Amino acid sequence: MRHSKFWELMAGEFGAAYAPTLARSHVLAALGGRTPDEALRSGMSPREVWEALCEDQDVPESRRHGLDPAPRRP
Repeated sequence: MRHSKFWELMAGEFGAAYAPTLARSHVLAALGGRTPDEALRSGMSPREVWEALCEDQDVPESRRHGLDPAPRRP
């Protein structure tokens, strides 16, 4: 997963305004007591950080890969 996809998923799940705040302030034991931002800066993979955050925030499996795009009109 690329960093851009991580941020896309963050905004989709938590909202564009709240996602950066959550990434800066939410400490996760699964990330060694680091915030998502700290974990990413330390070189941890965006996928690993996303999975840890989803587990901690009880994001359902059905939403962990993002929301389905709206169907196209014929």
